[in-house]
Amino acid sequence: MSKPDKRDEIVRAALELIAENGFHGAPMALIAEHANVAAGTIYRYFENKDVLITELYRDIEKNIMEALQEGYSLEKPFRERFLHLGTELLHHFIRNPLVFRYLEQFHNSPYGVAVRRDKILGTSTSDCNVFRELFQLGITQQILKDLPLVILFALFFGPVLSVARDHILGFVELDEALIHQTIEACWDGIKR
Repeated sequence: MSKPDKRDEIVRAALELIAENGFHGAPMALIAEHANVAAGTIYRYFENKDVLITELYRDIEKNIMEALQEGYSLEKPFRERFLHLGTELLHHFIRNPLVFRYLEQFHNSPYGVAVRRDKILGTSTSDCNVFRELFQLGITQQILKDLPLVILFALFFGPVLSVARDHILGFVELDEALIHQTIEACWDGIKR
C-alpha cells in the first residue's frame, strides 16, 4: 500500500481542522502539525491559506461531480435526472460529513459567495455546472416553475442541505425511503 503524498496529507488535515474549527481556527501552523509536515512544507504546495482553501474546495467539488455523474445519463427523462442528482448529492453528504461541514463553512464565507455568484450568473469556468444546466433546461422546457434560478436553487438545495445537516447531527436517521421521499418533496416544490 502506498503512502499518501504530502499534498494529500495537508489537504486532509485542512479539511478536518476547518470542518471542526472554521477557517480562523485552523492556522497554517496547526494544519502542518496535524499533517505531520514541517510548516514550510505547506508553502511548497499552496502559496497561502486562501489558495489552500480554494483548492480544497475545487478538489471536493470535483469529487462530488464524479459521484453525481455515476449512473447519470442525459438520455434519461428530466425528472429521473433530477431525482438521481438530488439522491446522490444527499448520499455523498451523508457518507462524507467532514466534506459537508467544510462546504457549509465555505459557502457561508466570502469565498463561497464569489463561487455561488459565478455559478448562478453562469460565469463560472468550472466543469461542475450540472445542476445549473439541468435547472435551466427545466425552465426552458417549462418543466420547472418559472422562477429565477437562484430561487429554484434555494428551494432545492435548502431542504437537501438541511436534512443532510440534521442527519449528520443525529437529529434524524435518513434511510433510503426517507432520502427518496425528501428528494421527491424537493421535486414537488419546484416542478410546474
